[in-house]
Amino acid sequence: MTNRIAFVLLALIVAFFVVDYLWLGLGAPVFLGRKFIEFIEFLAFWR
Repeated sequence: MTNRIAFVLLALIVAFFVVDYLWLGLGAPVFLGRKFIEFIEFLAFWR
C-alpha cells in the first residue's frame, strides 16, 4: 500500500464520519465502538 492510497482511505473514512455527524445521524461511531468491544471480548475468549 502506497502512502497515496493510505491517505485517500483515511480521507474517505474521515469524510464518512463527518457526513454521518452533520447530515445522516446514523450513529456510526457508537455502532462501530460497540462492535469493536464485542470483537475484543471475542478475541479474549480465544486467548
